[in-house]
Amino acid sequence: MLKPRALVPGDRIALVSPASPFARDEFDKGVAELRALGFTPVYDESVFAKRGYVSGPPDARARALRAAWADPSIAALIAVRGGYGSAQLLPLLDREELRASPKALVGYSDITMLLAFLTTGCGIVSFHGPMIDRRLSRGADGYDRASFLGALCRATPMGELAPSAVETIRSGEARGMLLGGTLTQLLASLGTPYAFDPPDPYVLFIDEVGERPYRLDRMMTQLRQTGLLAQASAVVVGELPRCDEPDGAISGRAVMADLLRDFPGPVLIGFPSGHTTGPVTTLPFGVQCRVVADARPRLIIEESAVS
Repeated sequence: MLKPRALVPGDRIALVSPASPFARDEFDKGVAELRALGFTPVYDESVFAKRGYVSGPPDARARALRAAWADPSIAALIAVRGGYGSAQLLPLLDREELRASPKALVGYSDITMLLAFLTTGCGIVSFHGPMIDRRLSRGADGYDRASFLGALCRATPMGELAPSAVETIRSGEARGMLLGGTLTQLLASLGTPYAFDPPDPYVLFIDEVGERPYRLDRMMTQLRQTGLLAQASAVVVGELPRCDEPDGAISGRAVMADLLRDFPGPVLIGFPSGHTTGPVTTLPFGVQCRVVADARPRLIIEESAVS
């Protein structure tokens, strides 16, 4: 795996919008937060483009991303928002161009399409972490500063991540390369030239939001039938906000626990990365990790994500 270089104070970070448009006030607050961290946020005016439910035409969004990636003065890229649209960019990106100058891309939700393409398609470490909209824009209430800086600024392993709300579903311990993202997006990539294609074995991180229990069941059934679940040595599930039945009779967590009851390795649930009700924890995808599922469940990042 190719690793981006560690960020240092003063680094220029490009803000890109590969998916849906966003609120300008959230954008400005996110810019201020990055400056407070010591970075220099930069962006092209095309970031404010809007065409229905996406941030401008696919070629314009891809051009902005490629320009930022190729610019030697840019150290990293952060997506402004998810929503929809990242998949439209994939045919317009060049693997060799991306590998020629590996950089950190940070995002989640719809940005999963790009993270999966970078990790399993290009062999570049990427970051499941806070975007500008409603995350960096809200400061400490929107994202976990320690994991964000630990993942992106230190060329040493992040070590143990043990958020208090994480629970053990199946006990055990396993290692592997950490990969994944929003389940909807991972499944949507299958059958395309940009399909999620993890090594065997790997640690699967699953994030979802607003999907009722029967939809979680449908997606997990598909994941199982593809063989991708069997390749995983461990599974780490996110918080699953708004994934319960409207009447509260069935919870998303209960369904996920039931669907993974016969998984042969350790399973954790409630990890606050991606769609969470609190601050987002940054996870590096494409590095080796260890899952320990016991009375004190934890995810241990055993390899540095940056060089």
